[in-house]
Amino acid sequence: MYGGAGSHLSMKASEPSERVSLGRLGELGLIRRIRSSVAGPAPDVVVGIGDDAAVLSVPAGHQLLATTDLVIEDVHFRRASATPADIGWKALAVNLSDIAAMGGTPRWALVALAVPADTAVESIDAFYAGMESAAAPHRVTLVGGDTSASPGGWFVNVTLLGIHAGTPRLRSHARPGDAVAVTGSLGASAAGLYALEMGLDEARARGIAPGELAEITQAHLRPQARVSEGRWLGQAPGVHAMMDCSDGLATDLGHICRESGLGARVRLDRVPISPVVLEAARALGQDVRQWAVRGGEDYELLLTCDPAAAGALATGLAEATGTRLTVVGQIEARSGDVVFVGADDVPVTIRAGYEHFTGSERG
Repeated sequence: MYGGAGSHLSMKASEPSERVSLGRLGELGLIRRIRSSVAGPAPDVVVGIGDDAAVLSVPAGHQLLATTDLVIEDVHFRRASATPADIGWKALAVNLSDIAAMGGTPRWALVALAVPADTAVESIDAFYAGMESAAAPHRVTLVGGDTSASPGGWFVNVTLLGIHAGTPRLRSHARPGDAVAVTGSLGASAAGLYALEMGLDEARARGIAPGELAEITQAHLRPQARVSEGRWLGQAPGVHAMMDCSDGLATDLGHICRESGLGARVRLDRVPISPVVLEAARALGQDVRQWAVRGGEDYELLLTCDPAAAGALATGLAEATGTRLTVVGQIEARSGDVVFVGADDVPVTIRAGYEHFTGSERG
């Protein structure tokens, strides 16, 4: 927890904020700054920042959900294209998405942050401001964490706790014959990453309009977790398995199939892709299907449901949240991988996405 002996930024007197580094501000000064900048404690927070552990009040009749994600410089973001506020937003958003995928309600966050000691205090302020911006719409409270000096690069670990009053939606609950569906559209984050990596000036020179470029880069830098959608789907009859689409449709549907001991068939022509992403792929000469199916980090919800309920789920979700639900395939009784087919039902080879540790693409 902030305030404990586990923080490892050098301890010197606090100084004015004009380009003050953390090495000059010190650990205690940083903790005071964090504590004063984040939202005050919520009614369900008995003890928040400042002690060895947070004390939280879990409502009666609810189960506790817990998730954690790492966000690491040059693995999940680049400082050249992501601002500190973007980093803070994304670090929380990817965890919000995990709670949403269980059909739960996110409530409390703990944040471990390691940055170089010469990092400007203003960058840390912006980081927490970005995180608070992502947290506020969902009434998530920052209740603690840890700070440390990093020998090189930013390292962020967020642990998010949530609650669920019913039955969490698990990856292992898919059934033979289930419809496979996704919320929203896919491929925007991959398109944004491609544009950022090539350089925005070059992307504009290739013919991407400024508004379209802003839309795809924001999709990558500041993804929107489908929290309201997850909560609605988590209570809706007919939904069986659910997870967030963080590693790409090919990889994530494969997770559901393996956990459920089943297979799946997906129609590529049914995968929802926004007009902006289609236009970006055309301008940049890329295969939009690869962005949509393998790109990842869209943080849409991927689910399986009773096929007879799919229409009512799509209508109900749109009415409740404004988000569309698209059926893209079907769960099959065979045990195996995900098969992608074209409109003619002929299989199309689609490799899975990026694999950590090997640094290569699966498949």
